[in-house]
Amino acid sequence: MTKIAVLGGGNLGHALARGWVAAGSVTPSDVHVTRRQLDKVSDLRDEGFVVSDDNAKAVSGSDIVVIAVQPQQLDVLLREMTGALDPNRHRVISVVSGASIGGLREALGPGVPIVRAMPNTAVSIGESMTCLAGEEGADAALAEATELFDAVGMTLVIREEMMVPATALCACGVAFFLRCIRAASQGGIEIGFHPEEALLLAGQTARGAAALSLKRDSHPEGEIDRVTTPRGCTIAGLNEMEHQGLSSALIKGLIVSAKAAEGLYRD
Repeated sequence: MTKIAVLGGGNLGHALARGWVAAGSVTPSDVHVTRRQLDKVSDLRDEGFVVSDDNAKAVSGSDIVVIAVQPQQLDVLLREMTGALDPNRHRVISVVSGASIGGLREALGPGVPIVRAMPNTAVSIGESMTCLAGEEGADAALAEATELFDAVGMTLVIREEMMVPATALCACGVAFFLRCIRAASQGGIEIGFHPEEALLLAGQTARGAAALSLKRDSHPEGEIDRVTTPRGCTIAGLNEMEHQGLSSALIKGLIVSAKAAEGLYRD
């Protein structure tokens, strides 16, 4: 069984560890999660994961090393990893926003394959959208990473220069769409539903809309046309939302997030 070290037991590190176990890719005892504050990963220990504050030890006992720390913590972690990686055994997957493969390669030295991944927290329930990029010559490692993240959602291999936009659309996007669901549920309360009913209705309706958008040969506008009729209530609501700047606000938010993501880490 493949051993995985998740270096950084924050929200995404938690989600990755739990998602791979839920998908059957590994067992909890095959995943070593590190964090400086061990009390923050005590829940994972209780679930059978290996947890510690020793990154070098986690690396030495693993095959795949997932770097999941915050960008401002990356340089310290890379120094701790120096000399601990075996090019004949290890593969490195970085989910650190803004950290390029070139910068990681310079810090870690030659040999070990490096892949960048940008998943989102929906990995914990097997519904992530993960973008992947690998350096030239790392085809086997990229294929392995693709298989690993396919187990917890959908994947798309992209050019590395598109990883920052992927951060905005896929990782930040979870929060954006959840805010839309929250707003819809608040509207549902105002038109008469109890809060728990409104949230259920909004969430399941959003889930159905997302599923429709992912259908083969389907496009959002085509599905919108199916529920809009002349002088109907749907088009009236849509037009009011557009007058209030719905689409413009989402687009601007994505652009601002992409610019912010670009500056999170500088090699």
